[in-house]
Amino acid sequence: MDFKDLIKQLGERVIKLKEQILTEEAAKNAFIMPLLQILGYDVLNPLEVVPEYISDIGIKKGEKIDYAIFKDGNPTILIECKHWAQNLNLHDGQLLRYFHVSKAKFGILTNGITYRFYSDLVEANKMDEKPFLEFNIHEIKDNQVEELKKIHKSSFDAESITNTASELKYTNELKQLLQQELNNPSPDFVKLFARLKYPSVLIKRYVNNLYSIGTI
Repeated sequence: MDFKDLIKQLGERVIKLKEQILTEEAAKNAFIMPLLQILGYDVLNPLEVVPEYISDIGIKKGEKIDYAIFKDGNPTILIECKHWAQNLNLHDGQLLRYFHVSKAKFGILTNGITYRFYSDLVEANKMDEKPFLEFNIHEIKDNQVEELKKIHKSSFDAESITNTASELKYTNELKQLLQQELNNPSPDFVKLFARLKYPSVLIKRYVNNLYSIGTI
């Protein structure tokens, strides 16, 4: 069974079992650890996947993040896990604090269904506010599977992932901007397309007419 099939199979497992998963620990064992295994990491090797990784935050000592994936003796990926019914928007600040005091280059926030992947593309050593990759495990698209494959232990390369992450981040932001404009077009957006259809002398009149009749 290839990588894509394994991911799809896990997605089906999540749908089938989620109503019986009542605790965060159960979500880790049933949903999140299997994904780490699919990604090639040995969850039983404490030198590779460290559970309850201690990450001191300022005066707070002994703060723990759920998992840290190590490479060459250093943490490379921090993983903060929540119960599948939890809203991840309420917990991204927690991962950000851990990321800030760690040498890790990537962070994952997940409830076992939704996965959000972060890096420090905007400012070094500070986790970005927005993930560069986000997907729902039981609705994952083929292009997202290909991006996830780059996190696999056998092909993991921090520099390559960072370059791809940067492209994904800005592509996603442009898509969001385009969707926003399609739903509620601004005058400049309308003018841009009006130029393709109408002579320049008519653009202003055309746009004004659209606003006057309530089309936009």
